[in-house]
This record gives sequence, C-alpha cells and structure tokens, in this order.
Amino acid sequence: MAEISAPSADGRPCPGPDPSPSGPTRYAVPAGAVDTHAHVIGLPPEFPFVAGRSYTPPEARAETYLRMLDATGMAYGVLVQVSVHGTDNRRMLEALRAHRERLRGIAVIPLGLPERALRALKDDGVVGLRLNVLYGGGIGFDHVSAYGDLCRDMGWHLQFLIDARTLPPLAATLGRLPVPFVVDHMGHFPTSAGLDDPGFRTLVSLVRDGAFVKLQGASRNSVAGPPYADTIPFARMLNDAGPERCLWGSDWPHVATWGPMPKIGDLLDLMADWVPDAERRRKLFVENPQRLYGFPPA
Repeated sequence: MAEISAPSADGRPCPGPDPSPSGPTRYAVPAGAVDTHAHVIGLPPEFPFVAGRSYTPPEARAETYLRMLDATGMAYGVLVQVSVHGTDNRRMLEALRAHRERLRGIAVIPLGLPERALRALKDDGVVGLRLNVLYGGGIGFDHVSAYGDLCRDMGWHLQFLIDARTLPPLAATLGRLPVPFVVDHMGHFPTSAGLDDPGFRTLVSLVRDGAFVKLQGASRNSVAGPPYADTIPFARMLNDAGPERCLWGSDWPHVATWGPMPKIGDLLDLMADWVPDAERRRKLFVENPQRLYGFPPA
C-alpha cells in the first residue's frame, strides 16, 4: 500500500481540469476515436498518495472523464495509472470494471506478482504497463528487460514516461524489447531543445523503426505557451516518421499543471496543425489505437 504523506514543497497542490470540455471546431472527430491517455484519481485515506510525489492532485472520477469523452466526440478511453497512487491500481481498476466496453488500462506494478494477480489485471482490462522516471511514484528503467518479458508473456505492451533527451543511451535496449512500446507526450521535453536535439532525433528514429508515440502534451513541451505553435514541427516530424504508430491522448485531468489549464477543444484543434491530413488523423484517432489497445473497429 502506498504511504500517505502531507503535501510538501515538491508535492504542491495542482488545480483540476476545465469543467466545460468541448470538441474541436476545425474538423470532425472520426467515429470510433480513442483518447489514449487519461487518469482517474482517488483521495486519501481510501486511496493514499505516495510520499515524495511531484504534485498533489484533486479527485478525478471516472464519471467525469466519461462526460469529457462524450463532450469531445471520443468513443473510447485509455486510463493510465497515475503516479501519485504508485503501484496501488485500485482506483483505475474500479473504473475499468465499471466500463469494460469503453475503457482499457495501463498499470504500474512491481515485478514478482503472482500469476493469479496478473491474470486478474488482464481480465479487468489492463493491456500494458507503464515505466515512469519523471514523477515520484513511478517505476524506473532498472528492470526494463524483465518488464518486457513479463509483457510478452501477458500479451501486453510497455509505455514510457521519459524525457527524450535521455533516450540516446537507452535506444539499443528499447530496440531489443520483445513487445511493442509507446513513448508518452512526444518525449516530454522542451521545444527549446530544438529539432536537432540528439534525444529528439533518437525518438524519431525509434518511431521510424517501430515504436509508438503519443502526439500529446503540448502544454508540457511548449515553451511559448498557448496556442502551442512551437510544438507543430516536432509533432509533424514524429507523424512523418510513423503515421501508423502515432496516438492521441487528452492528458485529462492535466495533473502537475500550474499554468494555464489546457482546454480539450483547443488541444483537439491543434491536431489540425500537427496532422493536417484527414486520413492520417483517422489513423491517429481510430485505427492505430484500436489495433494497439484492442478496441472493436468503428
């Protein structure tokens, strides 16, 4: 069980998401679209927060998330275990069990769980595991090969939250993984590093060679702020590298955000600049995530 701790300087409270989400105005979201990145969050004492966390979020309920999906035209959603709950996946699993047809999950677990526990996770709708080295409560890369073997055995994939600038020495290890893997937030690094940054170039190469990448996180990568125009060339380069392996995620409820709170409609409108071609956007929203997460075809 995760340890309860009071908010500290490095775990300061962050606000909740925009209470009135809406869809894009520049194009129509295609039928069967999938939001591949969101979190549900419980509150202590029932759902403890880990000590040493990077932020302290408000509650984020599955019902509120589903209303956001409805308001933005999304058919399905993927819940990613939030770092502040560590390896206590209970809140996410509750949501998956309650909405089996509409939601899938990415869990954070320690190695060594018994077979029955792993099978229970799969039965509940878990389709992958996340390794997170950026926020307190995550699982690092020390045992990435063992996690790759576990995912192979379970029919899962791996997802990484990592700063792309640290990728060059890890690329060979990632390339040897026996399962598909996904990189969050376009590499979660500042656009000021530039398109020629070795880490970003490594990410582009990984995507070209078979990695999935989430075209999301504009508010986290941008140094210019809304409307995040400085992110456009980065997203386009990644999409050109692997249009069959790009995914979209809302990042709801935008944890660890203390600046302007992103609006989902604005983030969706940005996709008209990130992925101008409508057929490629259909791959991004529908075909690619349905294939990776196992949602039924539209």
